[in-house]
Amino acid sequence: MFYKCAFLALGFALATVSPAAPPQKDKKPARAPRPAAKGPGAAAIGEKSGLNKQHLEAYVRHLYGWPPDVKVDVADFTPSPIAGLLQTTVRATYQTESQDKVFYVSSDGKYVLDGSVYTASDNPFRAALSKLTTSLQPSFGSPGASVVVVAFSDFQCPHCRDEAKALRENLLKTYPTQVRLYFKDFPLLNHDWARPAAIAGRCIFRQNPVAFWDYHDWVFDKQGEITAANLRDKLTEFLQGKEIDPLQLNRCLDQQETAAEVDKSIVEGKSLQVTSTPTLFVNGRRLPGATLWPNLKVVIDQEIEYQKTAKDAGEQECCEVKLPNLFTNK
Repeated sequence: MFYKCAFLALGFALATVSPAAPPQKDKKPARAPRPAAKGPGAAAIGEKSGLNKQHLEAYVRHLYGWPPDVKVDVADFTPSPIAGLLQTTVRATYQTESQDKVFYVSSDGKYVLDGSVYTASDNPFRAALSKLTTSLQPSFGSPGASVVVVAFSDFQCPHCRDEAKALRENLLKTYPTQVRLYFKDFPLLNHDWARPAAIAGRCIFRQNPVAFWDYHDWVFDKQGEITAANLRDKLTEFLQGKEIDPLQLNRCLDQQETAAEVDKSIVEGKSLQVTSTPTLFVNGRRLPGATLWPNLKVVIDQEIEYQKTAKDAGEQECCEVKLPNLFTNK
């Protein structure tokens, strides 16, 4: 079973975004001028061709049931990895949020494909792995582990709290050397203290990386008591007995010194189609919603076994940079 905190009011599998949107009159939109006949498939651009941007926009809008208040933009067509297919990115924007989806169109414009393209000789999750960054991120587990779990989370999200508790209680106990977890901030817009809490967590991580996990566990444990109004007071309570300089922390919070780090994490999540929290990536495999521990364990076990021969994910020793030992010539 999966549970999640909603992030985006639109989605490519969502039937509608704005139920209150007024019905539109039957009215033909002004026809855009056809592009010049050049480039692959250009000659096939007809009124009802998938290579006609105006038609593809209307087609996708109808496919997902998007009302007029969802803005839809179709990018230019470019060659795809598959011969005979062109590709384009459709961006749907609702209020302040947007989501991208790649579509493939046959070179004659007759067929539109909604799916993913994989390279048979490479990891099927390579696209996600190439976007996930783990450098200088809060983490626990073994360096060089064959399985890397990246968690996009929100401190105010109840389902994130439940999953975080399960991960902290079970991950290291079950996999003392095979798994490493990285934490990424993804505060939701409808949570009033999630972003300040994320900024505070990054400030603490800057001072004392180990103390970040004390903070992580404390925030989720006190989630029901914290509000936007009392977060700073609660932080004062948390600092008691911790190796953290309160003055330095307050300066970091007042000047929003880590806000850019939180924003960068959000942008990364959006590029990976994160639309709700929690969302986990297990060696690049996206698992949206809070995954129950027994189900997550099955995924991790399978990945550990697969990587014994594939060796195309995780923190591989082959990629670690080591300086030579000048005394042993090794």
